[in-house]
Amino acid sequence: MNEIPPVSQKLTELGIPHRVFRHTGQVTSLEQAASERGQATGQVVRSIVFRLGEGRFAMVLMAGAAQVSWPALRAHFGQSRLTMANADEVIEATGYRIGTVSPIGLPRPLPVLIDASVLVHEEISMGSGMSNTGIILKRDDLLKLLPEAQVGNFSAA
Repeated sequence: MNEIPPVSQKLTELGIPHRVFRHTGQVTSLEQAASERGQATGQVVRSIVFRLGEGRFAMVLMAGAAQVSWPALRAHFGQSRLTMANADEVIEATGYRIGTVSPIGLPRPLPVLIDASVLVHEEISMGSGMSNTGIILKRDDLLKLLPEAQVGNFSAA
């Protein structure tokens, strides 16, 4: 169980300070993940993958339980149709399984949108590329890692 998560490996290569948090059991809710990590739910960042078209994907980072605004996404991408990626598409686009996804260490560049809710807390946590394991890092370090990401209001009111 001492396997190093892929996201931690990438952050270490890049010299980005972070902590690996291993949950003792199966994580079944956002509230559980936050509580066990000693964080508020808004500090847990979810990486949600959307299918824009055949072989085209984008990722939206959302804090806590915030829900994505479909109209905001459609307007941002200038298209009337998009869907959430299915499990196979998530692996294809990110190399990670649902529940472990991170914008760090992707196999190829992917448009990343960061909802403003992610910027509220100085310390955040996110997927590590491994089940029941999170990465805790500073919000500002995440922003440095994703210079192409666009920050905006992508959450439903």
